[in-house]
Amino acid sequence: MTIFQGKSRKKFTGGKLKASRTKKRFELGREPTLTRIGPEARKVMRIMGGTKKAVLMRAESANVYVPGEKITKKVKIQTVKENPANPHHVQRNIMSKGTVILTELGEARITSRPGQDGIVNAVLL
Repeated sequence: MTIFQGKSRKKFTGGKLKASRTKKRFELGREPTLTRIGPEARKVMRIMGGTKKAVLMRAESANVYVPGEKITKKVKIQTVKENPANPHHVQRNIMSKGTVILTELGEARITSRPGQDGIVNAVLL
């Protein structure tokens, strides 16, 4: 099922607005991906303009940048520690941008958008 992201047909008072035109295809969105921890799984989707987008469904490793050494290491994700987007996502191990994850190197904050980019990039805290 798609999500409509266009203009509402209601006024803030609750009254109806007259529609100047019908809904358009570019105003449609989709359900959030809700990337979890587990064996790596991607889904390739067709998006606007006929382009392909790799959506990350599950991930078990992350590319973690270590600021002190100025290198990036691929490390295993252990669990989700904190998610500012939604506190309930911590219990379900759902990752999004800004999520603090626990890795083999320590805690790291995710800088990529796994549901949009298809990869988990993070910076060690």
